[in-house]
Amino acid sequence: MGRARSPAKIEDVAARAGVSIMSVSRAIRGVEGVSEKTRAEILKIARDMKYVPNSNARSLAVANSNLIGISLPTFAGEVFADILNGMRRTLDSAGYSSVIDTTEYNPDAELNWVRRLLSWQPAGIILTGLDHKSETVELLRASPIPVLEIWDHTDHPIDICVGIDHFKAGQMIGAHAVAMGYKRPAFVSAPRGHDTRADARLAGLRTVFSQDMAVPVLSARPDAGNSFATGFDGTAQLLDTAAPDIICYLNDHMAFGGLMCCQKRGLSVPEDIGIAGFNQLDLASVLPKKLTTVRTLRRLMGITGATNLLARINGVAVEKSKPLPLELIPGETTRPQTS
Repeated sequence: MGRARSPAKIEDVAARAGVSIMSVSRAIRGVEGVSEKTRAEILKIARDMKYVPNSNARSLAVANSNLIGISLPTFAGEVFADILNGMRRTLDSAGYSSVIDTTEYNPDAELNWVRRLLSWQPAGIILTGLDHKSETVELLRASPIPVLEIWDHTDHPIDICVGIDHFKAGQMIGAHAVAMGYKRPAFVSAPRGHDTRADARLAGLRTVFSQDMAVPVLSARPDAGNSFATGFDGTAQLLDTAAPDIICYLNDHMAFGGLMCCQKRGLSVPEDIGIAGFNQLDLASVLPKKLTTVRTLRRLMGITGATNLLARINGVAVEKSKPLPLELIPGETTRPQTS
């Protein structure tokens, strides 16, 4: 029987990469000191040579061929929990493990996560949305590891994506409001730049009202926090400064907060003011009045995304960009307006 090959050492990786041992160490630990291009090259060489930095990392690396890294903005709320549920069931059934991190919508946190994750040499990486730092995109495109972007849709993903078009979602809500005859629309959301999906939906809403009725869409963006409180506070701001006849919200939880604010102010929904949510969350099914909202296929999104990523990992060609449909759900919180 042949003699077992000795495990690669850091000196071997440095020699093949043509860099110093310190550069290899920095690249693998994800710290400053090497360019993103050099880091990606070193990580590829280390992976090819099956190099692991120490005994603690070795125990992790044994399973890394079956490790999927997942980055989410937050654990709060149902949206990402539903997507994650679909992904993890699919990954688990295929024998893959997952390690999860949250960024709190911070692109720098996502970049640091990706750097750490690449040093573990995972089988695949899942990121939420499309709003990444350029360094993150360059690093991942230089890496051989398959990457899935979930929740947003683009024709030009880092690798593959499965999601929805949030601009079109805003247009869908706007088209419903215009058809109902609303003329003084408003939108309650997270602070500008906190969630680019919110910005895209507001842009879509504004496009419809600008083209069809030539009216502006007011917006309220309270400090980020609990969605119910954000919806309540944003609605209060709008009612104190304007007289909207319909308020659209980033999600159903914010819409519920807005509904409570209107009720406290003595306003009847939809007789005095219309309310529209987004995502058709479980809350919408137990409200006294059926909420007008938009249905998003979040669990299916997780399943489809994970399935396509597993195919990529195993060398099977898949659709590069997969958009999922949206469905407007008319409820009892909007109604046709009388002249």
